Amino acid sequence: MRKVVVAITGASGSIYAAGLLNRLSTIPEQWSDIAIVMSDNARQVWETELGNDRYTQYPFRFYDKNDFNAPFASGSGRYDTLIVIPCSMGTLGRIATGVSNDLITRAADVILKERRKLICVVRDTPYNLMHIRNMETVTLAGGIICPATPSYYSLPTTVEEVAATVSDRVLDLAGFTIDTFRWGKDKA
Repeated sequence: MRKVVVAITGASGSIYAAGLLNRLSTIPEQWSDIAIVMSDNARQVWETELGNDRYTQYPFRFYDKNDFNAPFASGSGRYDTLIVIPCSMGTLGRIATGVSNDLITRAADVILKERRKLICVVRDTPYNLMHIRNMETVTLAGGIICPATPSYYSLPTTVEEVAATVSDRVLDLAGFTIDTFRWGKDKA
């Protein structure tokens, strides 16, 4: 049973976070705890992009961005995965330099020091050299950079299906077993 933290930052791409949370809601047998932490900007961007505040309605535990008593703020909490989706370049930069100034960056620091799985779903484009170097630093520290770059070989027909090509890939990277399009198989 997986213990996962989902961190949502203020980068554009709330649809990816919503898709991930929706999918996690359908596979409760694969996790024992899903913890959510959102930046202030994430809430505003979600409401702007998705036109709702449904992030408040998920059956997961939510933590304030400054709650350093959250169980995943320490390695003893034994959370095995942190997914930052979408991951702003500011958050990525703080993770890359070890600046733990909020619960998201502290959780990333803990996950990396414990040699567990960090997945950063970077969304900004284009990248400047600092972004690329920060991605390199996080990768060298053991993190996974998974750009929010949709695929189209599954022939998605809605915006949600396009976004799911990213969120499903993230769930694959996190080690979940999901029913999704697989190259070389018939379209589901």
